[in-house]
Amino acid sequence: MKTVQSTDTSILDGARIVVTGGAGFIGSHLVDALLRDRTPAAVTVVDNLANGSEGNVQHWHGDDRFALKVADVRDREAMDAVCTGADVIFHLACLGVRHSLHSPEENHAVNAEGSLTVGLAARDAGVRLLVHVSSSEVFGTAQYAPMDERHPTWPETVYGAGKLAGEANSRAMYRTYGVPTIVARPFNTYGPRSHHEGDSGEIIPRTIVRLLGGTAPVLFGNGEQTRDFMHVLDTAAGLMALAECGGAVGETVNLGTGREVSMRTLCDLISEAVGRSDLVPEVLPDRPGDVRRLIVDNRRMTELTGWRPTQDFSAGISDLVEWFRTCGKSPDELLDQVSATNWSGESVPT
Repeated sequence: MKTVQSTDTSILDGARIVVTGGAGFIGSHLVDALLRDRTPAAVTVVDNLANGSEGNVQHWHGDDRFALKVADVRDREAMDAVCTGADVIFHLACLGVRHSLHSPEENHAVNAEGSLTVGLAARDAGVRLLVHVSSSEVFGTAQYAPMDERHPTWPETVYGAGKLAGEANSRAMYRTYGVPTIVARPFNTYGPRSHHEGDSGEIIPRTIVRLLGGTAPVLFGNGEQTRDFMHVLDTAAGLMALAECGGAVGETVNLGTGREVSMRTLCDLISEAVGRSDLVPEVLPDRPGDVRRLIVDNRRMTELTGWRPTQDFSAGISDLVEWFRTCGKSPDELLDQVSATNWSGESVPT
């Protein structure tokens, strides 16, 4: 494969950038990186604040390059308005895996139909680049490892199916309408601002919160499921590197570390970081739609951009534990927002 490195002149410098889902976990870190490490003319965050929080981006209020537009990506009129005049769009807005188990129609509408709405708005606005942020969940369980971009896509959930449809819609924008488009597939991202609460809660923050609250962590099934965890700072840097790589236009590219961690090993690592190795994990039945194995082949990303993840996993876990210790909520307050099973649609523990 031909290697294409990023150009010296970034498409992001001087650009008017839209970030959908920009008040969410990954989106807000991308906004931070854009405003901190590049020189955009403007960054407009579009978020309906269903999962995102204004608090994630409030430190940019007062910066005349930043604006927050509270809107839903399914609203074509709103998306047309916000995309008019934009140069680059990063599309991250979505609803999560566990949400899809109790609300599959809404999940699909946001993740699949929302991507079409954003893509059409990008087409009509004549943007210079659309970066569609998908998910490793489109693959389902690994049929071979590590998983490259050609790995079969057999999603286990409506979330994965909707994200796959979103990819297809975005690729159609490129192939049918000529919209310069890149599809990025991050594997599992962790770090500050990650969700512990409700159906957005993921394994690392949920386990940290349980242990800080003196409650045993939870393993589902045999605990041998694996994931490829990447720090959110690396995810944000990877998305920017793709945007700055002209050779990535028209490509679908995996983002991950190439390191595989089992849930049991993860639980032990977090227990040690919190200092509660005395708490024996509670073992529950397998989660519905749970992918058994994920591990990335990230060679195409490196060939295109030269990008590689830089954050150490153990250090990242320790830093995240400290972030939760100092987030302004007591362990009990955090624990009240976590239930052992978070896919029923209930907002409080059962």
